[in-house]
Amino acid sequence: MTTLSHTLGDSATMLRRNLRHALRYPSLTLMVIALPVIFLLLFVYVFGGTLGDGLDGVRGGRAEYVNYVTPGILLLAIAGAAQGTAISVAMDMTEGIVARFRTMSIARASVLTGHVLGSVLQTMLGLAVVVGIALLVGFRPTAGPLDWLAAGGLLVLVAFAVTWLSVALGMVTKSVETASNLPMPLMLLPFLGSGFVPTASMPVGLRWFAEYQPFTPIIETLRGLLLGAPIGASAGQAVAWCAAISLAGYLWARRLYDRDPSR
Repeated sequence: MTTLSHTLGDSATMLRRNLRHALRYPSLTLMVIALPVIFLLLFVYVFGGTLGDGLDGVRGGRAEYVNYVTPGILLLAIAGAAQGTAISVAMDMTEGIVARFRTMSIARASVLTGHVLGSVLQTMLGLAVVVGIALLVGFRPTAGPLDWLAAGGLLVLVAFAVTWLSVALGMVTKSVETASNLPMPLMLLPFLGSGFVPTASMPVGLRWFAEYQPFTPIIETLRGLLLGAPIGASAGQAVAWCAAISLAGYLWARRLYDRDPSR
């Protein structure tokens, strides 16, 4: 058996382990799905009428706002899933199972790979549910098949990048409680970007941050693909941010995994 096939086989085993763990303990998965759905319903039915009337002078009300806010809710769902990933990794670290894996004849990369692939699959399941609920409450995309394919690919890239970062956050902590709090700032980024209101309505300093933080070009690209809005340079920026976050998260997580097991 070659090194590559050994790594792939062990990664598949670790992926099955993470998926079975998610099935046996579904509370984290349900939380990941429920939270963005609650925010979607809250912003559409409580704030949507007023916020929809303020979108670039278009008095579209709730029907306009559900189209505007859905891409931001999708990013919120991905950021929320990061919390579950960090908790899962921290549990493995604190309960000693990772230390046990280190003593076994398995590919070292397979442990982290299993976590990442399992979390990305759970995140995509959550995104499918969010899109379904959004369609039920009035989301009306104009995207064709290729646009949906591109939007799905971008969401996979974002989930992959955020998951690697959350794996590192789960490994850098010494307790599950701390791991559950570290990814929380990621959930603020859709609010501090173009996810819920246009950045032009923000004060100057906040507008600058909103326009240059990673989630804004991703949200604008999704909005352009799904609703036919102008994309401009946002697509290139979105892919570049995903690549940078993935690489940084992978290198950080790999360094933490290879450090002294006594921590």
